[in-house]
Amino acid sequence: MLAGGTLALLSELGHSITIATMTPGDCGSREYDAQKIAKIRRREAASAAALIGATFRCVELRDLAVFDDDPSRRRVTEMLRETAPEIVLAASPSDYHCDHENASALVRDACFAAPAPNYRTGGRAPALAALPHLYFMQPAGNTDRSERRVKPDFVVDVGAAFAKKKTMLVCHESQRNWLRDHHGVDEYLDMMELWTRDCGKFAGVEFGEGFRHYRGQPYPCSPRLEELLGDRVRLCSAD
Repeated sequence: MLAGGTLALLSELGHSITIATMTPGDCGSREYDAQKIAKIRRREAASAAALIGATFRCVELRDLAVFDDDPSRRRVTEMLRETAPEIVLAASPSDYHCDHENASALVRDACFAAPAPNYRTGGRAPALAALPHLYFMQPAGNTDRSERRVKPDFVVDVGAAFAKKKTMLVCHESQRNWLRDHHGVDEYLDMMELWTRDCGKFAGVEFGEGFRHYRGQPYPCSPRLEELLGDRVRLCSAD
């Protein structure tokens, strides 16, 4: 929904991609029980990731139970050590969903913990050599929890990857019934396109995905994602 085009572009450039979810979507259905819908969602997510040669992983927390607590942080820290990312794209700190907001804080703090060897997780992977570059994606609909418009630091022009992004989202078929029943949204593909077009307006492109670079101490401040994407990056217009 929010970064599929950027991931597709990075994959085309030859970079290794891991797409991770905090939960398997176990509460996202009125048709199936938690175990059944979780199995469906994991399969859909893996299929979507495979379209761009990415790996899918799930932290295996549970819907509406994502918290920035020590057990959860150790799980995410272990995954970061196992995958050793140079760049991490995380959920927005302010979003309509509590799981999204807590996931944002959880990923931020796990990035901080991952290079600390004395923060043990039980896994065999060594501590990271350095903190990864951390970027926050746009919130759903480009607005925060209070429906205030959120402006990104920059926008990635994903026009060349929009068709692939849409094909990836099609894999998440079970989301449609849930969004219709719980959110009152019948066509999630149209919603994704609306959000992507709206984000593009920040930088005058047709389809855009926005990001904010987290530069808090001691996170890396160099523009690594921007460097990798080159001329696909557009600065936002002044307003």
